[in-house]
Amino acid sequence: MKSLDFLLLLALMSLPDSSAVTHTLKYFYTGSSGVPNFPEFVAVGMVDDVLMDQYDSNTRRSQPKQEWMKEVTADYPQYLDRNTGIYMSAQQTYKVAIEILKPRFNQTGGVHIYQNMYGCEWDDETGEKNGFDQFGYDGADFISFKLKEGIWVAAKREAEITKHKWDQDEAGIEQLKSYYTQFCIEWLQKYVNYGKSSLMRTELPSVSLLQKTPSSPVSCHATGFYPDRATLSWRKGEEELHEDVDHGEMLLNPDGTFQMSVDLKVSSVPPEDWSSYKCVFQLSGGKEITTTLDKNQIRTNWGKPGVRGDGAEDPSNTAVIAAVAVVVLALVLIAVVGFLLYRKKKGERWRSEGHSEVKEPLKPNPN
Repeated sequence: MKSLDFLLLLALMSLPDSSAVTHTLKYFYTGSSGVPNFPEFVAVGMVDDVLMDQYDSNTRRSQPKQEWMKEVTADYPQYLDRNTGIYMSAQQTYKVAIEILKPRFNQTGGVHIYQNMYGCEWDDETGEKNGFDQFGYDGADFISFKLKEGIWVAAKREAEITKHKWDQDEAGIEQLKSYYTQFCIEWLQKYVNYGKSSLMRTELPSVSLLQKTPSSPVSCHATGFYPDRATLSWRKGEEELHEDVDHGEMLLNPDGTFQMSVDLKVSSVPPEDWSSYKCVFQLSGGKEITTTLDKNQIRTNWGKPGVRGDGAEDPSNTAVIAAVAVVVLALVLIAVVGFLLYRKKKGERWRSEGHSEVKEPLKPNPN
């Protein structure tokens, strides 16, 4: 199972028609016990990594998180009530699941978390589609579904009981296949259509050169871009560099845009050659934004200026540090809420006659 991190985005519309996009619909469920001052159940729905729907055991109500969701609820008046009912049912399911799993792991009290990530993806150019359903317990993979094979895969010995039971439910397996290849995809396409004005937008980043000390690598940092189909690299002349280059992870900003960085070791670069090195940012299908390696444009711990991708001056170091702190805090909070591990409890069936694509759990536990 892939490792997971977290949420919030926005996106699309001015992209070229020739630019293929893989759209995703994901749901993150987290049930917890022993966590003080925290909801025992949280559910989040995301389209193209944009938060669209949220529920927790304190509010006990499905809450739309995007303006375009008003069109969804207008066209499907039962949408919120149905989702709320499904989430409330899952809330009880996850509570029971934790109690079932604790003795299986030789546990009694303490903090325990049962998580699931499920959903589907669709390539709007090739039509390729896929589904995923993955569960975790206490921060480790537990069990996941292989759509093509139609089987569950236990990630650890304690999940074998669950695997054997769920694999024997042939009707449930067929419903899973139908859900992920048809119903989920249909609703993903609906959401993309409803939210296309924001989901298909593009935003260019602010690009800065950062360096901790004179001997440290120079980091080219791009932030505020959307969507996440972007590249960031160092070039010397027209040649892209791979040696002495370290690519960082792409991270999600609290406002739904993205940030990433790429470091260049400059200790062996002669001063007279600096101007031949450039940091290059490019959104898929868009024009390049280049930033020349220039000591006068490097922001350092001793307070030199930065430069934006459009040539304007960046905010102060304090603002940048504050922004990073906000990102870190947001990710930590989201992780606690449970968006970190993908996972979900099994054995569920889905009724397609309702006004929602959310899976409705009819089986109570993973035993």
